[in-house]
Amino acid sequence: MPKPILLSVDDDSDVLRAIERDLRSQYGAEYRVIGSDSPEGALDLLKQLKVRNDSVALLLADQRMPRMDGVEFLQEAMGIFPDAKRALLTAYADTNAAISAINQASINYFFLKPWDPPTEHLYPQLDDLLDDWQASFHPTFQGIRVLGTRWSPRSYELRDFLARNHVPYQWIDVELSANDPETKRLLEALGPEATNIPVVLFPDGTKLLESVPADVAQKVGLRTRAQTNFYDLAIVGGGPAGLAAAVYGASEGLHTVMIEREAPGGQAGMSSRIENYLGFPTGLSGGDLARRAVVQARRFGVEILAPQEAVGVRTEGSYRIIKLVDGDEISCHALMIATGVQWRRLEAPGIDRLQGAGIYYGGGAAEALSYKGEIVYVVGGANSAGQAAMNFARYAERVVILVRGESLSSTMSRYLIDQIQETPNIQLWTHASVAEAHGETHLEEIWVLCSDTNKVERVPASAMFVFIGALPRTDWLANVVERDERGFLLTGPDLMRDGQRPKGWTLDRDPFLLETNVPGIFAVGDVRHGSIKRVASGVGEGSVAVQFIHQYLSKV
Repeated sequence: MPKPILLSVDDDSDVLRAIERDLRSQYGAEYRVIGSDSPEGALDLLKQLKVRNDSVALLLADQRMPRMDGVEFLQEAMGIFPDAKRALLTAYADTNAAISAINQASINYFFLKPWDPPTEHLYPQLDDLLDDWQASFHPTFQGIRVLGTRWSPRSYELRDFLARNHVPYQWIDVELSANDPETKRLLEALGPEATNIPVVLFPDGTKLLESVPADVAQKVGLRTRAQTNFYDLAIVGGGPAGLAAAVYGASEGLHTVMIEREAPGGQAGMSSRIENYLGFPTGLSGGDLARRAVVQARRFGVEILAPQEAVGVRTEGSYRIIKLVDGDEISCHALMIATGVQWRRLEAPGIDRLQGAGIYYGGGAAEALSYKGEIVYVVGGANSAGQAAMNFARYAERVVILVRGESLSSTMSRYLIDQIQETPNIQLWTHASVAEAHGETHLEEIWVLCSDTNKVERVPASAMFVFIGALPRTDWLANVVERDERGFLLTGPDLMRDGQRPKGWTLDRDPFLLETNVPGIFAVGDVRHGSIKRVASGVGEGSVAVQFIHQYLSKV
């Protein structure tokens, strides 16, 4: 944790050097001593320290300075750091002014110049002041701070990105915290820049305005560029299947890179609780599973590029070449597609306009705290919807699950259905679908069509999370890898029509079980046609595919 600051201000350079010397000599082990030769410069410095979230323990200013005297400076500085102890340096002639300042300007002490010896005329009094300050001092958060508003789509996107990439941060809602004195002081220190939300503040004092995940990723050190241009195995997609393949591939000696569009973990990483994963009898969160897998993969030397996106692929002899969104290319001998699926869009008036401002696709565990005491709507009847509902129910006044069917039995695991039935503040609304969404700057109301009565009910709502099935993002593979009518990738036996190998197949063998129509390009997990949409099956496919990759590489 950074040391609290002792700030001295004096326009006389000799006096300034002397006070800094004595402060460092006595307090340098516990405090950072900073000096300024002008009150105006010191105020600017204090604003920078406020933006950095540093702590200021002491403000020590000379009384007689041009343009602004010491008392005026301390009064101004008190508005930025009100808890800092304030003291004046005065000449003998200024004693009456100093005493008056103590009474009128809440100044804690005054010191006479010269203060020699400091062991008698400086340190004892400062010891008391600093002991008093330490008694009520609460260390400030040392990390990334994000300023935004609850209904800002870009703020939500950034928070979701940081949470899913396990980057610690502090969220400051500038609207909800508008009356908080500390937030007010921070916004005043930022000045007009505070309106460029989301604003990201870093501990080193730098800031990003109107921030996007890619800029923040670069600043916090997430890797988005490959270290080399060739790998034995390249994996596109960082969900359970991709992570499993990365761990098994790298542990068996393959030089491996994994390319992830958003954050390792995929949709599973957003799950608040997975309770049927083998080996974890009390369950674990998707984020925890992803974090463990990432640590494991990196321990074996896997290079993880995130956020980074693959936008094209081509073949040149035995090389499979991936084109990235930033224009770079990565070549490999074996390519694995593990991109999973994305949530299907909800088609209804008002949905797109309010996305990120009350309407969200998927829902991370971190979001639940934002809806304490509110009514949350969850659209969908699969396990992901049930897990989200259980998580939101811990904080929300009520959670309403909207499903088109008459029950959850055909779409959700029994253990989740039982939990939902036993949770009193979860309500299941069957035969229901969202017809419209309304609100000016954020979601305020949804219209629900009840198919059993053919009536539309209008209900107030501030949050709706959508889990209505998923589709793959495989357009970037068009004309290279064969897909079914929905875009899922065909592999192994699904490519063999009437016993014939795929068109253009050049090898004297059939495609391996998880191999596509292009030799050396494999598909695993939810993106594969016919896959079982479960975390465990994705992990299994990712690990099994590595064995086929070894067989393929042995012939390259």
